Amino acid sequence: MRANFRMQRLFVDAPLTRGAVVEANADQFNYLGNVLRMEEGGEILLFNGRDGEWKASLAFPTRKRIQLTATEETRPQPPPCDLHYLFAPLKVGRMDYLVQKAVEMGAGLLQPVMTQHVQGKITNLDKLRANVVEAAEQCGILGIPDVAEPVRLLDLLDRWPTERRIIYCDEGDAGQNPLPVLSVIRERHIALLVGPEGGFSEEERARLRSLDFVTAIPLGPRILRADTAAVAALAVVQAAIGDWN
Repeated sequence: MRANFRMQRLFVDAPLTRGAVVEANADQFNYLGNVLRMEEGGEILLFNGRDGEWKASLAFPTRKRIQLTATEETRPQPPPCDLHYLFAPLKVGRMDYLVQKAVEMGAGLLQPVMTQHVQGKITNLDKLRANVVEAAEQCGILGIPDVAEPVRLLDLLDRWPTERRIIYCDEGDAGQNPLPVLSVIRERHIALLVGPEGGFSEEERARLRSLDFVTAIPLGPRILRADTAAVAALAVVQAAIGDWN
C-alpha cells in the first residue's frame, strides 16, 4: 500500500493501536498548532517504526496541550530493510543530504566509518538520528533506520560478520559498468560502502581487496562527488540485487 502524501505524517515514540492516545511533545505541539495551525478534530498520520501507520485525530485538552488518538491503521508495518549503508562523513549540509537520500533509498542501518581521507566528522548522533526521522516523515517510509556509532574503517573490517557482503565503490576500478559485477552476487545480506571525497587510501583499498566478503564496483565513466556517488550506488544496488528486484 502506497503512502498518502496528502496528509501530514508524524513520528511518535509511543505504541500505536486503535484508541491509543499520544501526547504531543513541545516541538510537535509547535509544529501542529503554530506551524500547521491544525484545529480540534483535524487528522494526521502517525508512525513509530514498529506498529505501522495510523490515522489519528487531534484534541486540545488545554491551550498548551495536544493529544493524538489513533483511529485507523492505514498501512501495516513492512519487514525491516536489510541493506546496511556504510559511509565516510561529509561536511555539514552535504551529509544531511546524504543521510536523507539513504533513508529514502531503503537503508536499514546507517554506519559512519572514519577513513584515512575523511573530511567530515560526526559530532552529534542525536542530530543525525533526527535527520533520519525527518526524512522518513517526509518520504512515507515506516521503518526508521538504526544509526550506529562512528568506527574506523579498518577496525570495522576486522570484526565484520562475513555472511554480509560489503559492496564498495572503487574509483580506481578499471571497469565502468557495475551490473555484471553485481549480477553474480548471491548473498542476501548486503552492505554498501561509499568513501570520502578524497577516496580510500592505498592501505584501505588493499585491505578491502584482500577480503573474500568484499566486492568492488565501478560507478560509470564520470567522477562523482561522494554524495552523488552514494545515491547512484544505492540505486544500482537496490535495482540489481536489492528490494527493487
